[in-house]
Amino acid sequence: MRNPLDVLFNVPDRKLTSDEEEAKRIAEMGKPVLGEHSKLEVIIEESYEFKSTVDKLIKKTNLALVVGTNSWREQFLEAITVSAEDEDEEDTGEERLPSCFDYVMHFLTVFWKVLFACVPPTDYMNGWACFTISILIIGLLTAVIGDLASHFGCTIGLKDSVTAVVFVALGTSVPDTFASKVSAVQDTYADASIGNVTGSNAVNVFLGIGVAWSVAAIYWHMKGKPFVVEAGSLAFSVTLFTIFAFLAVSVLLYRRRAHIGGELGGPRGHRLATTAFFFSLWFLYILFSSLEAYCHIEGF
Repeated sequence: MRNPLDVLFNVPDRKLTSDEEEAKRIAEMGKPVLGEHSKLEVIIEESYEFKSTVDKLIKKTNLALVVGTNSWREQFLEAITVSAEDEDEEDTGEERLPSCFDYVMHFLTVFWKVLFACVPPTDYMNGWACFTISILIIGLLTAVIGDLASHFGCTIGLKDSVTAVVFVALGTSVPDTFASKVSAVQDTYADASIGNVTGSNAVNVFLGIGVAWSVAAIYWHMKGKPFVVEAGSLAFSVTLFTIFAFLAVSVLLYRRRAHIGGELGGPRGHRLATTAFFFSLWFLYILFSSLEAYCHIEGF
């Protein structure tokens, strides 16, 4: 919509009066002019007070699972408090009391709840405190799982290689499984769900094994002795894993067809078939690795 003053002032062959000239001069002064600084940078800073208020409101809805906490006090209160399990049913507006099953699960998991409550909230030190303590707790739990699995295998007479591919791998991968599940549910395209699997295995191989072997190699070099790692059935296991990984990636690529819709989800039949296929790959990997470890089949 044009300014009425522009229509009035732009009439050809018409002499402006003094009042009209003054109005035109004032209108020209009001027009935007590009100055010396032609760019503007806007920095949005998070308000922790406002975030706390919004979190309290969201907790009353079905989005409570994705809300974090702002203080250690809130984390420990949630860890030791028995709460009713969330359901997908419509909210009736009434507070639901915990059931007997909720109490049983709470007392079974209260140790882990309190342990994870020790992790600082993400609001502290821009998340670096949470990241550092989480890495330390993950390392501690991994060491405990490894020692328990080793003692369990020694007690029942399993070889270390079988214990590693069954119990140690299962114990360290179950948390990643749940992390991938949460990523698949909350992410629009579930990219983090797939990336978490490859990233976790990369950390296990390059960081977990690499750092441990590097420290051991430096230690034995200072002692003047070589650091020797027996290959054992490593070649057979790696070859078998590579073959099964190729089959798994082939299935994921096939699922990108239009009638399926993507790597995750899709029609119920395709979901069940993919799940059964991946579980069968895992079972066959454990079976063949165990048979080779006990010399029932010949390795290389």
